[in-house]
Amino acid sequence: MTIHSSHPFEADEGDRDPIRRFRGRVGGAVSLWTAGEGIERTGLTVTSFLVVAGDPARVVVLLHPDTDLLERIEETATAVAALLSWRHRELAEVFAGRFPAPGGPFRHGEWEQTEWGPRLASAPSWLGVRVDARSRRDVGWSVLLEADVEHVEVGEEPEPLFHRRGRYVTL
Repeated sequence: MTIHSSHPFEADEGDRDPIRRFRGRVGGAVSLWTAGEGIERTGLTVTSFLVVAGDPARVVVLLHPDTDLLERIEETATAVAALLSWRHRELAEVFAGRFPAPGGPFRHGEWEQTEWGPRLASAPSWLGVRVDARSRRDVGWSVLLEADVEHVEVGEEPEPLFHRRGRYVTL
């Protein structure tokens, strides 16, 4: 076995998609979106979202069209969006499908069922949202959804988790 300093599947510098490289430099807060209940619950780590102030407040999120989360949100019309902290970086990888999750991803962490879906108990800041089915539209390689914020909790975030250039960072 040889240890390399670079990623074995990463394209050479000149062959990388410039828009993906630009997007990676934008960075963003890491959130965990969840929906459903019982054995029908699912979740995904998401950085492509925007919270919009207003009456009602809204959230705009971009999801991959093949995710189980998108399917579950479209069935239930609800979701939980929780902000993750540095201590949740391994959990973020589990829900991104990059770390193994024997028994499923919800075996990691403690969960509380809400009317919007499962909520990570250790995430102090989270939203309960109701998705507007009419808002669904394809945008690039993603599906854009808009949702009304029905519930908001804001807690202390001593070490918020961010994603920039393919790595987790904190402020």
